[in-house]
Amino acid sequence: MSIDDEDDALFKALAHRTRRRMVDALKAGPLTTGMLCDILPELDRCTVMQHLKVLEEAGLVIVERRGRERWNHLDALPIHGIHERWIGPYAAYAASMLSRLKRMSEGETAIANNLAKVKEAGEA
Repeated sequence: MSIDDEDDALFKALAHRTRRRMVDALKAGPLTTGMLCDILPELDRCTVMQHLKVLEEAGLVIVERRGRERWNHLDALPIHGIHERWIGPYAAYAASMLSRLKRMSEGETAIANNLAKVKEAGEA
């Protein structure tokens, strides 16, 4: 699977609010499928399992079977990868543009102040 395919799967997995709720719940630690069903009482077990499958295919959930229980663990590395590729560089770009805008604004203020002083000196 290419990097672009992996990113598509990850964005698809995180696009649904129920799956984001599941990821948020798993941040605190591994949960069984039954525990996730208790957290999401509006969904039946089959629907919870379908959402878990999408999260697993995106690499966000690692499943561990203990006897009859299925423990779901969050793997945050794919989210970190998206942060490294997209969010970090764009945040740095936005911060640099805001810094540049601030410098330009401060420069324009200084020029306006100097012009006002020249004008006052000429009127005196």
